[in-house]
Amino acid sequence: MGFKTGNFPPVDVETFLDRPLMERVRALALHWVDHGFGSPKIIPATYVVKLAVLYLGVGLTLVTLTSGVGAPWAVTSWWDELVVYQKLIFWTMLLEAVGVAGSWGPIAGKFKPMTGGILFWLRPRTVRMPPWPHRVPGTAGDERTVLDVVLYAALLVSLLVPVVLPGVPVPGLDAALPGNTSGLVDPALAVPPLVLVALLGLRDKTIFIAARTEQYAPALVAFALVPVLGGSGGNAVVDLVVLLKLAVASVWIAAGCSKLGRHFENVIPPMVSNNPCIPGTAVKRLHYRDAPHDLRPSWLARSIAHGLGTVVEIGVPVVLLLSHDPLLTLLGVIVLVGLHSVIISMFPLAVPLEWNLLFGWAAVVLFLGFPAWQGFGLGDASSPWLVVGALACLFFFPVLGNLRPDLVAFTPAMRQYAGNWAASLWAFAPGCEDKLDALVRPTRNQVRQLESLGYPSAVAEITMQQTIAWRSMHSQGRGLFSLLLRHVPDVDRATVREGEFTCNSIIGFNFGDGHLHNHRLIEAVQRRCSFAPGELVVAWVESQPIHRGTQQYKVIDAALGVIEEGTWRVQDAVTTQPWLPDGPIPTQVTWRREQPEPGPAPRQTPRTLDVRQPEQRERRKASA
Repeated sequence: MGFKTGNFPPVDVETFLDRPLMERVRALALHWVDHGFGSPKIIPATYVVKLAVLYLGVGLTLVTLTSGVGAPWAVTSWWDELVVYQKLIFWTMLLEAVGVAGSWGPIAGKFKPMTGGILFWLRPRTVRMPPWPHRVPGTAGDERTVLDVVLYAALLVSLLVPVVLPGVPVPGLDAALPGNTSGLVDPALAVPPLVLVALLGLRDKTIFIAARTEQYAPALVAFALVPVLGGSGGNAVVDLVVLLKLAVASVWIAAGCSKLGRHFENVIPPMVSNNPCIPGTAVKRLHYRDAPHDLRPSWLARSIAHGLGTVVEIGVPVVLLLSHDPLLTLLGVIVLVGLHSVIISMFPLAVPLEWNLLFGWAAVVLFLGFPAWQGFGLGDASSPWLVVGALACLFFFPVLGNLRPDLVAFTPAMRQYAGNWAASLWAFAPGCEDKLDALVRPTRNQVRQLESLGYPSAVAEITMQQTIAWRSMHSQGRGLFSLLLRHVPDVDRATVREGEFTCNSIIGFNFGDGHLHNHRLIEAVQRRCSFAPGELVVAWVESQPIHRGTQQYKVIDAALGVIEEGTWRVQDAVTTQPWLPDGPIPTQVTWRREQPEPGPAPRQTPRTLDVRQPEQRERRKASA
């Protein structure tokens, strides 16, 4: 890959799309092994610039200059200032809520425009996804209203205000931090964003998840509780630091627990293959058992998954919480900073770069800036019940989400990039994907976005088919393709899309959470687009419960609703190849919709690319 030139799959553009679906999947998966998405290096460079300019440049300038702690480049004067850490949390959550942090840009499937988020959520009549429309009064419906827009705008303002206002004195600050002049964020300023994100979350779970509420809200709760902390002769600031330590440690530990099992082993190889910082192909191929013949994870990939993934993410935070030894604490912080640095270098498809930067920094600030041996350990909290209560609250949703993933979304369950995801593949009949243009939204599907950037039609189509090949390299992908092979009669001619990217173009956000594109989103789409039976068939699967060896799936026809439910064994999914050389994996059907009597055969239409305008067909030929 060059700086401006990508590495396009070595296929015959003119004939590739006429090949059977699984042949295309195999060719693109083998290309992914060596080149990942094949993006030119200017793409990851764009993300680095965004981090440097928007997150650090603008963010640190606002944070430091409004806190009275010195210039943003004078790191030694503010690195251990608690108010700086507080404001960075508000700033990060603001960028997430706007849509310019995680799930931004080309790596997340946003080409033109590169931002989703605010362009969708400040616009009435776009699709809204209430989590419990039939249980929570006032949340029914799936269309964004002026009220939703006002609430969203108010949330953005409420997150910006604490960033730009100076800190205030709080009880116990002088005792805990003698000589401190910067103060802390006014505890009252943490309440409005908590209330607004909760109200918005009941109206639209998309914004709740996009704002990474499960990551930042615990810290905001701790900020708001400062006036009531420090009871029984304790210190409110010490209690605050202890709560912040527990909050970040719980994220690492829960994420490590979610990597138990077979899924995360399959995440490592394609993630490493997409790392633009690794030159050549030799290191990438080491993560596969025998590429290009066997793409199952090698011993190296499994060691990384359960060594750096499971053991480190669980063990190191526990050590940091309990350690009073400076050297041991320093080593633990170095390991966690290294872990987040590696993840950033991988540029995963959800691109949570700001989040990784913040949590790497949290390890430094909280455990070295406020170490246990200086009175900021768990035993220094004003009450042991504060620690016990915080742990119970922090781990409630991760525990419930691993036992009942159908009840808790991917992010509150803390399964960060663990591979155990709800996921989907969407199969459109030829020419039917353009029916999505009936949606009110500021963009179109990704192929049309690429065409608007000058990509020939066939090249744009092959580019996006790389995402379904990426899905096939993960455990749930093998099951989803198995369902399509069984339920889409002419699957080789269908337009198959990765659900994450389709979801992204419909609601402005995707983050690896199939709960955002489950049957409710399909129902909302159907009300606007009116697909006929067979024109849109979706294979959808729920995450694996931690105590079971199966995953539950649904097959959904947009016009008919759910037409089949069942399970497959995770063992069957992880032991086959991405292209299913032995055919679909076995499934156990638990419910099937009775099919109506067959009517007249539907009129056959040419392939999607051939029903476009004549000039587009000519561009396709010229591109070949």
